[in-house]
Amino acid sequence: MSHPASLPADALLAEPAPQAARAATVWRDRLSLLLDATGEGIYGVDTEGRCSFINPAAARMLGYTADEVLGRNMHELTHHHHADGAHYPVDDCPIFRAFRAGVPCRIDSEVLWRRDGTPMAVEYTSYPILDAGEVLGAVVTFVDIGERKQQEQQLLQAREQLERRVAERTQALSQALAQLRDLQAHLEHVREDERTRIAREIHDELGSLLVGLKMDVSWLEKRVADEPTLRCKCHGMRGLIDNAVENVGRIITDLRPSILDHQGLWATLAWQVQDFIDSSELTCHWTIDIAPNLPAPEGDQATAIFRIFQEMLSNVARHARASDVTIRVRATPGDLTLLVKDNGKGAPPSAFERADAFGVMGMRERAGHHGGWLQITSEPGQGTQVILSMPLERSRQQERAA
Repeated sequence: MSHPASLPADALLAEPAPQAARAATVWRDRLSLLLDATGEGIYGVDTEGRCSFINPAAARMLGYTADEVLGRNMHELTHHHHADGAHYPVDDCPIFRAFRAGVPCRIDSEVLWRRDGTPMAVEYTSYPILDAGEVLGAVVTFVDIGERKQQEQQLLQAREQLERRVAERTQALSQALAQLRDLQAHLEHVREDERTRIAREIHDELGSLLVGLKMDVSWLEKRVADEPTLRCKCHGMRGLIDNAVENVGRIITDLRPSILDHQGLWATLAWQVQDFIDSSELTCHWTIDIAPNLPAPEGDQATAIFRIFQEMLSNVARHARASDVTIRVRATPGDLTLLVKDNGKGAPPSAFERADAFGVMGMRERAGHHGGWLQITSEPGQGTQVILSMPLERSRQQERAA
């Protein structure tokens, strides 16, 4: 057996040639088998856009045989129009850009046209074929995503329908809430009117009776001056009548402070602060800053502001367990701010959002009906601060002046 080194040089060079050809054939066969087996459509185009190869899946999806497609311009055959029927210029085609500019692409918003003229929604990729930096063509792979597009469209329609229903329900709830607030405002107005009527009747009827009864007892007391027992009894009766008159006055004030109707909101707020200081015996720092010559609100807004302020002070007296309170009233043209801050036990923010926090809900509803808002800041052990801000409506005095 001869040593390989003794062989001629040309024999050494020529020996691998059959092996290389065989390897190339094997790889070509394997690639052909892979193209035939894959379910995705795959085809290649040269630099003129003509089909250089196509696998059975691609030909089947397009409705052609492989022989009918080879050598034909693929853009003119399958990509000539958009989904809406508009003409698709070849210069705009991403597939052709892949081999003309060497730019790969991935598109899922276009269609390929079948042989029978029906569009097929596809997701396709196009990659340039390069050899030593030179673009020889492109390879295109595509899959039919018609079912996926249909599901997406159904999902989109379902979502739009759901959003439409949500919008309709939201509108209905908003209308119902507006009607409920209007009803609440109407009930508050009716209740205030009823309170005013009852307070007036108590003042006119019961107040007059008590005054008359006191005068009669005084008359009788003078007539029994020589009867110590009867005189003492009359004196006791007069004391009971005085207590009754005082209680009637307090009830009338609780129902509807007459100062609100006769002296206006600013005087009523000052009176309420002083009454709170006298009854609570807390250390109170208070200021009332009203812009000069600023007319006080009237009607329902004045009543709403007073009732909210009354509830703010009442909550401090009943729940806060405070020793020090700061009260500030500030009114400028067009805006009113009330602040009540205590150093009491405080509460977590969730306590003011509970479904049974009717006092807070009432204050917020009154404020919201007149375009205002209520802010409550509180933490356990750190006291509570309540702020009411409300735009002031023009009073009848201002309207007359205008």
